Amino acid sequence: MKETAIHAKGINVWYGSKQVLFDICLDIRKNRTTSLIGPSGCGKTTFLRCINRMNDLVPGCRVKGHLAIHGHDIYSPKTDIYHLRTQVGMVFQAPNPFPISIYDNVAYAPRLHNKAGQEELDSIVEQSLREAALWGEVKDDLKKSAMELSGGQKQRLCIARALSIAPEIIIMDEPCSALDPLATSKIEDLINRLKEKYTVVIVTHNIQQAARISDCTAYFYLGKIIEYGETKAMFEMPKEKSTEMYLTGRFG
Repeated sequence: MKETAIHAKGINVWYGSKQVLFDICLDIRKNRTTSLIGPSGCGKTTFLRCINRMNDLVPGCRVKGHLAIHGHDIYSPKTDIYHLRTQVGMVFQAPNPFPISIYDNVAYAPRLHNKAGQEELDSIVEQSLREAALWGEVKDDLKKSAMELSGGQKQRLCIARALSIAPEIIIMDEPCSALDPLATSKIEDLINRLKEKYTVVIVTHNIQQAARISDCTAYFYLGKIIEYGETKAMFEMPKEKSTEMYLTGRFG
């Protein structure tokens, strides 16, 4: 069995006085793709943002509980948030490249973290674009503005940008929701390759997508995890009636 990359125990989250997550317990295995599914507003993205402490940036948000990455409690007062966000790369729902060149988008984080000289920077940019399955399409246009790329290319560029600082975990918040079917297929193929090197956690509203790309799936409902397990087993024979109803489209 693969080792645990992310261990969450008793995670509770409030926005002001409203509690939105209730005692979330979840072990996410290394080098697997785990999908978080469930109706809108059920807490999927809130939990995802606990993994890199993006919720710290939300006024009035409080998080209680234990969440460890490779055994290190990321909510410990000793945690270096700066370092944490180099460990956990994030890809957002809408492609959000910076309005600068393709090269500079990927080089941005390594420069910010003072990780490389020019020769090494060139290598990081190429390797990241290759891992994001974009190098072949842009290698002759690296000085071109990222804003000139198609929607699917922009999202793969954002994935390359997340990979540029060599994270251990990649979290994705509905990365295909703004893309057409062809671009979505390319991102899904990419995710299936990325798990060979990274642990991937993805929020998706697309049940068929979760079935295609996930090793494990967690079903969220009203701020709680209703069911969690191997995707194939859950989709073929869910243990909870609520899960079955959601997967068969009877609610949510």
